[in-house]
Amino acid sequence: MLETDKLFAGSIPENYDRYMVPLIFEPYAADLAERAAALSPRAVLEVAAGTGVVTRALAPKLSPDARYVVTDLNQPMIDYAASRQGPDSRITWRQADALALPFDDAAFDLVCCQFGAMFFPDRASAYREAKRALKPGGHFLFSVWDRIEENVFADDVTNALARIFPDDPPRFLARTPHGYHDTARIRRDLEAAGFTRVEIETRTEQSRAPSPRLPAVAYCQGTLLRNEIEAREPGKLEAATDYAEAALTDRHGCGEIAAKVQAHVIVAVA
Repeated sequence: MLETDKLFAGSIPENYDRYMVPLIFEPYAADLAERAAALSPRAVLEVAAGTGVVTRALAPKLSPDARYVVTDLNQPMIDYAASRQGPDSRITWRQADALALPFDDAAFDLVCCQFGAMFFPDRASAYREAKRALKPGGHFLFSVWDRIEENVFADDVTNALARIFPDDPPRFLARTPHGYHDTARIRRDLEAAGFTRVEIETRTEQSRAPSPRLPAVAYCQGTLLRNEIEAREPGKLEAATDYAEAALTDRHGCGEIAAKVQAHVIVAVA
């Protein structure tokens, strides 16, 4: 992962929430919220919360006296997430680095994270921090994307951009969001950090869009792929988005489209 793969700023948070969240994140957020609520946690820490899709799904399911701390490395993401959430005295919003959590030992019953672990530059440190923040027997619940070939729209867009930029293909999606998919490696990393009873479930969903335009805009302008496109040729973002749309149209048609997305959901006990 490159250092620039962590910087969600500018218009990316709004485009991410507007396009990416309904395209691929909402069904997994609903599932993660159900799993989290079933554990009946009284103190919850969410790391790498992004624009708050899990927060919006989980908060209504927590008890009235629960404490819910929501964090992200990027202040613009936290600001946007807070703006989308109604008033709730149980929730504290805080910028925080998952590799150096500013919380006491054994402060939480549950640490959750949807599609954030792939962005951790040192997962061993992040996992040790999650374990440190958990009470003995507490749960670390998180998800990561499977390999890009199992996530059709992301793969289609990546392949399309490789044709536009053959000498230096933008590889953000394959490198980072879909770069941490080996379940044996995930299990080893968690066990090395001291977690026990690691359970991993691979979950397949359908990504749906009213037209090929939405996933083209979502991936090209609502993720850090945007930065890679603009770095290669300033002013070519719209042309690249149009090309990705054409590639999606060629493969899936010009009306409502749907394709497979796949992720791993992991639960580990501290």
